[in-house]
Amino acid sequence: MTTNTYRDPSLWLPTSAKEVEALGWDYLDVIIFSGDAYVDHPSFGAAVIGRTLQAHGLKVAIVPQPNWRDDLRDFKKLGAPRLFFGVSAGAMDSMVNHYTAARRRRSDDAYTPGGRHGMRPDYPTIVYSEILKRLYPDVPVIAGGIEASLRRVSHYDYWQDRLRPSILLDAHVDMVIYGMGEIPIVTLADRLAAGEKISDINDLPQSAILLPASEMPDADSNNIILSSYEECRRDKKKQSLNFKHVEQQSNRMHGAVIWQQHGNQVVKINPLLPPMTTEQIDASFDLPYTRLPHPRYKGKTIPAWEMIKHSINLHRGCFGGCAFCTISAHQGKFIASRSKESVLREARQVIAMDDFKGYISDLGGPSANMYKMGGKDLSICSKCMRPSCLHPLPCKNLDNNHGPLLDLYHAVDSLPGVKKSFIGSGVRYDLSMHVSGDARIDSINRRYNEELITDHVSGRLKVAPEHTCDRVLDVMRKPSFSRFYDFKKIFDRVNRTSGLRQQLIPYFISSHPGCREVDMAELAVETKDLNMHLEQVQDFTPTPMTVSTEIYYTGYHPYTGERMFCAVSPEEKLAQRRYFFWYDKTYRDDIIRGLNRLHRPDLIQRLYPAYRGPVVSGKHSPGSRPTASRHKKR
Repeated sequence: MTTNTYRDPSLWLPTSAKEVEALGWDYLDVIIFSGDAYVDHPSFGAAVIGRTLQAHGLKVAIVPQPNWRDDLRDFKKLGAPRLFFGVSAGAMDSMVNHYTAARRRRSDDAYTPGGRHGMRPDYPTIVYSEILKRLYPDVPVIAGGIEASLRRVSHYDYWQDRLRPSILLDAHVDMVIYGMGEIPIVTLADRLAAGEKISDINDLPQSAILLPASEMPDADSNNIILSSYEECRRDKKKQSLNFKHVEQQSNRMHGAVIWQQHGNQVVKINPLLPPMTTEQIDASFDLPYTRLPHPRYKGKTIPAWEMIKHSINLHRGCFGGCAFCTISAHQGKFIASRSKESVLREARQVIAMDDFKGYISDLGGPSANMYKMGGKDLSICSKCMRPSCLHPLPCKNLDNNHGPLLDLYHAVDSLPGVKKSFIGSGVRYDLSMHVSGDARIDSINRRYNEELITDHVSGRLKVAPEHTCDRVLDVMRKPSFSRFYDFKKIFDRVNRTSGLRQQLIPYFISSHPGCREVDMAELAVETKDLNMHLEQVQDFTPTPMTVSTEIYYTGYHPYTGERMFCAVSPEEKLAQRRYFFWYDKTYRDDIIRGLNRLHRPDLIQRLYPAYRGPVVSGKHSPGSRPTASRHKKR
């Protein structure tokens, strides 16, 4: 779309009464309230749901970032819809959006015009729904998006440092639709339009509802009964075991119904739908998005849109199953891939944008290189409950053929107007390097790695080994760091033979459950030996519905029951994080004191060979570590 799009209001979903009137509508079927600015792009959930309902013949409006602190005029200006209100906190959990890992308030918001902070409350799902129910008590309120989706059962909230109940207990909503919502939201709209009451719709796939506790059945193969919220508050082991069931069912092709009692009520979570077909996902991406921020923002910069406006998403879902990641909990483990034709249609739209200079910033997805991959025998997949197809080793049933992805890269790059396409999403090098046993596929995958490095890197290729210690990596469900060395050899060789001088930029995490200070010290030494001054680093932030968060909160691994160490206090977290910056003189003395305390003079000498100060003789041999486990109680 060009800037002329701004002159035609009929190309947008309306955001005001004036815009509704200009369309000639005298009523609305659905009104969506979103914590994000309205960007009419397939990467923004409110736009996707709004366009999906519009394509189904409904009259839909969006109220982006309503003011919840004044006379509530934003909540009143469009009146009541015929079918329901939709509520979403936005593309991120609001607390991740608002606060750092140190629980400090962020100064900006990437999903707001000008990056301005303070345009949404904490927990918008709760705040918006309470206002809507107060103003319009008889209109159904349906919650969706990341915040509601990942808080559908009892969950640890890092920012309040407590176990919270299902969001259905805190938010004034009639239903949560979790995961990818296009299919269930249309089904719900049809059922409401046909005259069904929201209170009678108890069986909608991918929905969570609140019922009287008396309606909870006995456990059987189709119904999993979790420990109650009250039991989980008393016993963290029960919360840990609950998570194992929730994750397993989220990763099944055909899951069971999950029930969790909260006092005299029970949360019922209906199973995920099967992964979208190519035709279904194409239909979503082919909707008539303008791909631009709404004209109401008058050219203000929206950082999140600036980042992705020239990018193209190839698929949904991720079978990596990383312990700290929520993608599979929200999008599912099974890959839903677009057709090449649909991707090319979107590429032509990007090329037609006024500010396009010939470079597509990303041809990727949740993981860049899982396009059209999955099980060779789907009957095996239909019975599988493994949370990861790659950990501890790639599944023997996994088809890791990168041929369709290479074909797609070639097709996009051959379009007139495209100078180069980059892969900005994270690449799973363990997937592209995995030896399948099929000589043809292994040859294709070797070619994929070479073409990735020569043709699709904008000077810096970002990868995510996350740590160097194999014991920590096992908790993270990531491959051994030796695989990073293997990929680096390929990267260096291809750069050398192609006359390129590109950088390999690794992401690392500190303070992850299972990681001790000495592990970070060894990470510092290993990355120093690689001549790396780390840039892409972060402190572990517990977010709802991940294995890592459950370990952090409970102190136990949900699958093994093993007691695990976690760095919890600010002091412990800082002690780990500073090893990323061993080369910064600001941290040198603290690091030396820390290594003396750990009785690791060997690591002091490896980090600072010129150091001649006092050291504490080691009580542990090099490479050893204390074995005592500790976890702070809350």
